[in-house]
Amino acid sequence: PQVVERCVAAAGYSVGEFAALVFAGALDFAEALYAVKVRAEAMQKAAEAVPSGMLSVVGRREANYKFACLEARKHCESLGIENPVCTVSNYLFPDSRVIAGHLQALEFLQENARKYYFKRTKMLPVSGAFHTRLMEPAVEPLAEVLKSIEIQKPLFCVYSNVDGKKYMHSKHIQKLLVKQVVSPVLWEQTMHSVYERKQGTEFPYTYEVGPGNQLGAILKQCNLKAWKQYKHVDALEDEEAAET
Repeated sequence: PQVVERCVAAAGYSVGEFAALVFAGALDFAEALYAVKVRAEAMQKAAEAVPSGMLSVVGRREANYKFACLEARKHCESLGIENPVCTVSNYLFPDSRVIAGHLQALEFLQENARKYYFKRTKMLPVSGAFHTRLMEPAVEPLAEVLKSIEIQKPLFCVYSNVDGKKYMHSKHIQKLLVKQVVSPVLWEQTMHSVYERKQGTEFPYTYEVGPGNQLGAILKQCNLKAWKQYKHVDALEDEEAAET
């Protein structure tokens, strides 16, 4: 209880941003759940319209992701694909990105990984190019739902995936949650914003709540000192403990 009462900031990765806003008192749980349902269904429908996906990339220091994506788009154009999409959709930590877009572009990047100084590439088990303009059909359904939901000013700072900065007010939240669907997740930049402090200032305790500890692993790569105060809380374990 003390941890909850003393919380000074929250952030959620992609759809997890809704959970962070519920925790901060900005969204009602049931209404947020409904918004997430509409968002998921609309994004899935958009994904089914175009053969697309997401590619996890760990690059060397020399890697130029923008140039690699540009050449992948040119490759798609040579195949007759109009307005191809291939762009960084998730900034994870230094030298780690997720690139999303047309499948042909991602396959091209995998085949030419060495040329672009990519150490490792892996197709993610997802159905579409999330956080790119291929998700534009999902914008309007989510926008309509958010207009009907009462959004409060958060009780403490919540950071947006879109720009890595704090939400200012309810209209700001409504606008950026919609924009997030077609914008890259700036998680690395968000981590720098959250933990920015004067030299010598202690880092706060950080809790990752939910299944898996991927965000903790990312934090370790972004800020080792902050990670030393990190703890993972598995929601499933808490439920099992309550039942017993």
